[in-house]
Amino acid sequence: MKKITLILLVLIISALSLTQCKGQSKDPVLLTIGNETVTKSEFEKVFKKNNKAATIDQKVLSDYLDLFINYKLKVKEAVEMGMDTASSFVSELAGYRKQLAQPYLVDKEVTDKLLHEAYDRMQKDVHVSHILIKCPPDALPKDTLEAYNKALKIRERIVKGEPFGKVAKETSEDPSAKDNLGDLGFFSAMQMVYTFESAAFNAKVGEVTMPIRTKYGYHIIKKTDERKDAGEVTAAHIMVKCKDCKPEDSAKAVQKITEISEKLKNGGNFEELCKQYSEDGGSSKNGGVLPAFKSGRMVPEFENAAFALKNKGDISQPIRTSYGWHIIKLINRKPIGTYDEMLGELKANIAKDSRSEVGKTSMVNKIKKDYKFKDDSKTIEDFYNVVDSTLVQGKWDAIKAASLNKTMFTLLDKKYTQADFAKYISEHQTTRKNTSPQAIINSMYDQFVNESCLGFEESRLDLKYPEFKDLMTEYKDGILLFNLTDKKVWSKAVKDTVGLQDYYNAHKSNYTWGQRVEGAIYNCSSEEVATKVRELLSTTKLTNDSIVSIINSNSQLNLSVKEGKFSKGDNQYVDTIKWVKGISNNIVAGKSIIIVNVKDILPPQPKTLEDARGSVTADYQALLEKDWIKSLRSKYPFKVNQEVLAQIK
Repeated sequence: MKKITLILLVLIISALSLTQCKGQSKDPVLLTIGNETVTKSEFEKVFKKNNKAATIDQKVLSDYLDLFINYKLKVKEAVEMGMDTASSFVSELAGYRKQLAQPYLVDKEVTDKLLHEAYDRMQKDVHVSHILIKCPPDALPKDTLEAYNKALKIRERIVKGEPFGKVAKETSEDPSAKDNLGDLGFFSAMQMVYTFESAAFNAKVGEVTMPIRTKYGYHIIKKTDERKDAGEVTAAHIMVKCKDCKPEDSAKAVQKITEISEKLKNGGNFEELCKQYSEDGGSSKNGGVLPAFKSGRMVPEFENAAFALKNKGDISQPIRTSYGWHIIKLINRKPIGTYDEMLGELKANIAKDSRSEVGKTSMVNKIKKDYKFKDDSKTIEDFYNVVDSTLVQGKWDAIKAASLNKTMFTLLDKKYTQADFAKYISEHQTTRKNTSPQAIINSMYDQFVNESCLGFEESRLDLKYPEFKDLMTEYKDGILLFNLTDKKVWSKAVKDTVGLQDYYNAHKSNYTWGQRVEGAIYNCSSEEVATKVRELLSTTKLTNDSIVSIINSNSQLNLSVKEGKFSKGDNQYVDTIKWVKGISNNIVAGKSIIIVNVKDILPPQPKTLEDARGSVTADYQALLEKDWIKSLRSKYPFKVNQEVLAQIK
């Protein structure tokens, strides 16, 4: 995360700084660092891109220039140290290049159609069941035909009247069918592989499709229902955890959720009961409210119960999921956004979805046309004679094709030879069952051609798209800056235990505890419970666990306890009492009674290095950064033309 943040900072600082404005006339040099120059227009574009004020504050301008200089000096130092040639850096930058190149390697026209199609499909949810007959993508023709015919015979049983669920349980090779009878529930666009999704959306309600091929095999799909998209739901829940519970804990969970449900039915406030009893620590503090979600995003039991609630404020019965028990309250229901509102999300989802292959295939065809693709189809036949069962095992040696050196295809004047393909096979082969070597060769050749076409186009992106070239330069600088800063500042501060200890010793007074209370907070469901708690606290030396066990013998909702050391601001109830040893008066909190037992008052004292490690490390890193910048400014001479700087307005 730190690396991404720093790279984004570099993109902000350096955006447009590498657009090569030096060729423009009357563009004076603002900054010189060694033999590198930055013109007024370069810096001005960067500055104004990130400072939108109508008038320029000279201090802001000066501070920004200092930041820019520091960035340039750090990158220069990284290059001087040869960090841009390290294999790890080259590999990482290549990975970023692959990601940044993706939008350029798809057919934008086809992608636009896919975007609109996905959005149109998102207007509704479909409910389907399926039966799967497995068949790998590169299966032998005879095995593919066998799987297809098997699926056809199964479909005939359903068409003749056998219940789909019964047939699914008996025949489907999807293991979940034994329990769900093939029922996949409701889903919307981009939640299934594209071909499966298309078949489901194109089918009519009640229709049983012909066998549909996906990468998993053949599917028989029955569309049982469709509905208008349920939109986006915001819900709150009260949760009692019970994941892999022991029987006795499961019984307690059922008792607790039932008691909470009864309180709600008798007029109890959902938010107060949630704060008091919910065991979902992430949501209980804000009344149980969860992030908004759409169909297919939550476990089915929770989702079905949430979407079944009709009106804002409706509350469900207790619902069991794999995580425990929930009572759900509908907060809001939001319809799907407009196309423009959804466009960013759609693009991101399509990039990860199997339909993205449609755009890539179209792009490959365009590349073939633009770069005059020519191939000799007969050259692939030479490989049939040099592959054997070792290819099926993923152990084929390219040396077996050493005699093959013909050109298989060309893009412009670049030749792709049989030797290139042999190397590709060797590097990409995997174990494949029930597949002939010849079928593997045919499949891998198609992959080789497609990847070569896309790779050829990617290699030319810097020439075709100046903005891509600039972006790659910025990412290069960002990675270098991160790696060097990590070495000089971040990791150094963590690893330099002696230096960290010395810094702490010299600045110990900056890291102190204020006065604190050590004790326990008792959350009682009623005054009667509070009275019993007081009796136990004053007449016995029971542990808090024992007190909870006694008080909660007939209800899990009676008492909860929180122990610890509390500073001002840590706990609202501790803040309201006088800080003296002993048991506080009752504090009314809604329908609960709070008791605070102050066992000790801890005076102000220095924090140990372990207590303050996060703050000490951050401050030590800031010192290392400051000293490093000072040394860089001394090592690399730079000059700012103040007259040119004054012209920026």
